[in-house]
Amino acid sequence: MESQITWVQNPAQAANKTASNTQRWSVEDIEALFALPFNDLLFKAQQVHREHFDPNAVQLSTLLSIKTGGCPEDCAYCPQSAKYDTGVDAEKLMPLDEVLKAAQAAKDKGATRFCMGAAWRSPKDHQVEAVGEMVSAVKAMGLETCVTLGMLKDHQAKQLQAAGLDYYNHNLDTSPDFYGDIISTRTYQDRLDTLDRVRDAGIKVCCGGIVGLGENLTQRAGLIAQLANMDEPPESVPINNLVKVEGTPLADNADIDPLDFVRTIAVARITMPKSFVRLSAGRETMNESTQALCFLAGANSIFYGEKLLVTDNPELERDTQLFKKLGLKRFEN
Repeated sequence: MESQITWVQNPAQAANKTASNTQRWSVEDIEALFALPFNDLLFKAQQVHREHFDPNAVQLSTLLSIKTGGCPEDCAYCPQSAKYDTGVDAEKLMPLDEVLKAAQAAKDKGATRFCMGAAWRSPKDHQVEAVGEMVSAVKAMGLETCVTLGMLKDHQAKQLQAAGLDYYNHNLDTSPDFYGDIISTRTYQDRLDTLDRVRDAGIKVCCGGIVGLGENLTQRAGLIAQLANMDEPPESVPINNLVKVEGTPLADNADIDPLDFVRTIAVARITMPKSFVRLSAGRETMNESTQALCFLAGANSIFYGEKLLVTDNPELERDTQLFKKLGLKRFEN
């Protein structure tokens, strides 16, 4: 993706940059943000956050796996890949009535967005039609809708838009130069092409990545630069901390320092000031202090529920108690 780059020579200059629709961030700019003293970085992130959002409001989403397992991709982190023995069995697409039951339960517990994920490389037309029926029905319940189905064709994106889809999730996962170490069954450009089709169809974009894949700091900065430099940055940016699953190639990866994760949240907030930054996968292993720092750094969206596709997520009662301790409230659409 070509863009003009503004080069910044030191961390202080990076901290003083203000993002706009025409802002372009070089990898060096973003590395300079990561290099700021922790307090300075969080102070800057809080300033940016307060310019665009209620600092104590958090958007709540619930994620349901509507078609689990059997994916032909080889994403090295994914327990749903058919190439790895992770104990996840391939299942058929969930019936509409079960999806609606789960959506109603999510709404009753305070979620405002209902996300549906299917383990496909690229869905067939009849599968998109079936998901479109789910989208329309969930939308009629008063919830925002989001799906992640893999790569889309132009007409499929338009079909989902016609069904009323609000968001399409399609993560970049990591930087362009590290991507090939993690995935070989689709290219980085394949992902960008799907995001373009989603945008062209008039659907909002949910796109982020994963930290802890084994990337270095420059590569982590490269992911943020790729996201922030889109013509329109994603409206929703999930930042995932690798959930290590036995049987996947990354099961034995070293954990990243929790403060490095908080820094990633802060840098995402500074470079994408109008986006919802979602504290996403990996929250199960974070203590309350780390999560509180993430909210201070500008995270203002979480997945709310007991499962993230096939991995654990903090229980509802734990989230409720944490929100009470921090004085956080649900973001109202």
